[in-house]
Amino acid sequence: MSLPPDTPQGIANALGYLQHHLQELVERQHISKSNINSTLAALTAQLQQLIQLVANPFLPLPAIPNTPPPPIPSPPVSPSPAPPTRRTRPKLSCPPDFNGEHYNSRAFLNSCSLYICLVPEQFHDKQERILWALMFFKGGRAAKWSENVFCQEADTGVFSIQTWGEFEQQFRLHFFPANTEADAINGLEGTSYHQGNRTVDDYLNSFQTLVSDVGYTDPWTLVVKFQRGLRLGIQNQIATILYGRPADTDPDAWYRAARRIDQACLANEAFQSVSRSAPSTSLRTVSA
Repeated sequence: MSLPPDTPQGIANALGYLQHHLQELVERQHISKSNINSTLAALTAQLQQLIQLVANPFLPLPAIPNTPPPPIPSPPVSPSPAPPTRRTRPKLSCPPDFNGEHYNSRAFLNSCSLYICLVPEQFHDKQERILWALMFFKGGRAAKWSENVFCQEADTGVFSIQTWGEFEQQFRLHFFPANTEADAINGLEGTSYHQGNRTVDDYLNSFQTLVSDVGYTDPWTLVVKFQRGLRLGIQNQIATILYGRPADTDPDAWYRAARRIDQACLANEAFQSVSRSAPSTSLRTVSA
């Protein structure tokens, strides 16, 4: 079958494939038909011989040819399904470099523990986890402590930290603040933790960190400390709510109410700022 010269190559290839496949099917049909006709002819001849034998039983028994059945044409081979794609994990970020400062020691240790928990197959043994974590000890007190660990191994021939649990224990001993609980208690008893000019979100984050360090869990105590640190305007609005005022034993309700009022105040301040700038812009447009 001839195609116009301007036929796209993709269409021409597809038509050629279909034509070739159709020709194969026609040939298989001819072969099957020929095999069926041959089988019918052989069976007809054998049937005639059997009829003659029944009519005249004294005739010698004719030899029945051992004709093998015709081959059955094989069906077209369908392409095998593509193998299922493997799920890939999200790419994990390594912990940041650690210099030994107290303020980011907890975050660094948590980052290391989370990485090891998510991809444990990347580490052959427990000691490899520790050596991997020490790779990020760069600068300051962290670099000196790491250097002392390796110097001790060189002197004794034994690595002093054998398990990840021992590493966490040594890490807390050397890099966590020594008086975290006492410092947090003093902070909550003073006024340094108060909201001030911060947003409620920032104030809430620092407040919950202090509460966690101290170990306060009593709901009434949490509400009293949180309410005392709020900016006076937000504190008064929550305390004077007529309907749906959060209970003094429900700190989560106080957190939500404070955030809602703070966001409304920020939105109103933004609106007032735009409203104040609009008249001056219109006056400049008229004068021009």
